[in-house]
Amino acid sequence: MIRGDSTFNVAIAEAADGWRLDRALADAVPTLSRERLKALISSGKVLGEDGSAVRDPAKKAVGGQAFTVSVPAPAPAHNEPQDIALEIVFEDDHLLVIDKPAGLVVHPAAGNPDGTLVNALLHHCAGRLSGIGGVARPGIVHRIDKDTSGLMVVAKTDRAHEGLAKQFAVHSIDRRYKAIVAGRPNPMAGSIDTPLARSPVNRKKVAIVQSGKRAVTHYRTIRPLREAALVECRLETGRTHQVRVHMTSIGNPLLGDPVYGRTKVAHRQLLETLRFRRQALHAAHLGFIHPVKSNALSFDSELPADMQELFTSLIV
Repeated sequence: MIRGDSTFNVAIAEAADGWRLDRALADAVPTLSRERLKALISSGKVLGEDGSAVRDPAKKAVGGQAFTVSVPAPAPAHNEPQDIALEIVFEDDHLLVIDKPAGLVVHPAAGNPDGTLVNALLHHCAGRLSGIGGVARPGIVHRIDKDTSGLMVVAKTDRAHEGLAKQFAVHSIDRRYKAIVAGRPNPMAGSIDTPLARSPVNRKKVAIVQSGKRAVTHYRTIRPLREAALVECRLETGRTHQVRVHMTSIGNPLLGDPVYGRTKVAHRQLLETLRFRRQALHAAHLGFIHPVKSNALSFDSELPADMQELFTSLIV
């Protein structure tokens, strides 16, 4: 956990020449989100080569230019520890892997001030979590949607957080999701390489936008079902709603998806009968190199009961 200010001395990559400063710094310091860096710049925590504060996040970056980024020690978390049951798959002094149930929000936000994974982690770890993510997100290196179930890794120390963040940044984390989609993908296996960004029409949704960030999903059909299929999606990148948008883009939206789905009448009736009210998506596999011990770790999670019931009901 951070006990004092942390300082990063970074140089803008030549490939980032001309980018907004907050974006270029986020590329140089993957442990800090672009939003966090935007706030740090605005508050005078980013110094240029002459030692003066740079306060404009939209300033054009110059390749090779050096900056010093000061990250204040996190203020005491206002989030309350809550005794919420967690399914812990693995834990040591540096990190833990949990199997998140559908319905559990990862971190507090508007509309979900408590009852989140962060509240549960604060209780379980007694405050011993990485502070790099800031007050609202201690220990959180990545996230999965509220109504997606499955495996997540959480950092207990800053060293673990930094090491994991670097692996996510270079896309070396092995993440595989299982999804039940409408229809049968054609071809049965393939790769989807289309850029994603916030929809210019509906800011609450993600869409394929040519100026967006590159997003790559490799999928394969595990088993054809009745007007549906169980597929595995391996993420090369990890964009918001990536699997959901990408599978919809090839005509195979996730069953139960309230945002991107186009549910057929027959499926709608089945989902209602089973009371299945979420996207049929489960983070089933997670593999990475331990950021401190350097050994390979790999974890698998079976389909949760609700998805297993849906799968069984669709078997031809």
